[in-house]
Amino acid sequence: MNDLPIMTELYRVFSALILVILAMLISRWQELDLEKQMLVAVIRAFIQLTLIGFALTYVFDVDSPFVIVLIISVMVIIAGYTSGKRAVGVPHARPVALASIALGASLTLGLLVGLHVFEFTAQQIIPISGMVIGNSMNVCSLVMKRIKEEINGRSLEIEAALALGATRRQAANRYLKMALQSGMLPIVDSTKTVGLIQLPGAMTGMILAGAAPLEAVQLQMIVMYMLIGAAAFTGLGATFLSYRQFFTADHQLLST
Repeated sequence: MNDLPIMTELYRVFSALILVILAMLISRWQELDLEKQMLVAVIRAFIQLTLIGFALTYVFDVDSPFVIVLIISVMVIIAGYTSGKRAVGVPHARPVALASIALGASLTLGLLVGLHVFEFTAQQIIPISGMVIGNSMNVCSLVMKRIKEEINGRSLEIEAALALGATRRQAANRYLKMALQSGMLPIVDSTKTVGLIQLPGAMTGMILAGAAPLEAVQLQMIVMYMLIGAAAFTGLGATFLSYRQFFTADHQLLST
């Protein structure tokens, strides 16, 4: 695609807008009232992706470790804020989400660089960081919401266990496992069916860019494996940081 004239590239982009127009017409026909949201989404996506394209061009040219760390930090902060906002009802949700996502991203990216799977360059680390942090954000949100639902719905059982001398961890342990499982299942299920139902984004992008299929497959394997690891690290952090927010230091369940 890099060899195509700019007008050809723009033609392809705007031609694809026909699909959005058709979707808006279907929304209008079925009275779904989604036309405005679709229009806003398309305009925002165009502006955001154009800006990030120019920004990444500059970052790749500079290729400074400081700039790389700064961009990753901004990604983590935005992801933590977004995930915490989703976890309505979880005390201190945003700090918990920020810490959990930072933990997952740090461990995952640290291992990938330490094992020389990827080099610490802007062109390699920033796209990979986006995948890791985006996936971690979704896992964190799922785990935190499930913990809130389980603790609120099982408060009588938890209080009974606490009354019998159980610690807060012991009283909630069963429900914490369920929350962690629910957060990790989507990426595990996606990994099971990869290549059978759909060709994932990283693989598709490489093939469209002209890479050999086996080279694209290799990268996609790495991506799927790293996302499972990131989900485990982030989910574990979210689980053990979130549930503590529902108990006092004396192992008493806070009223919700």
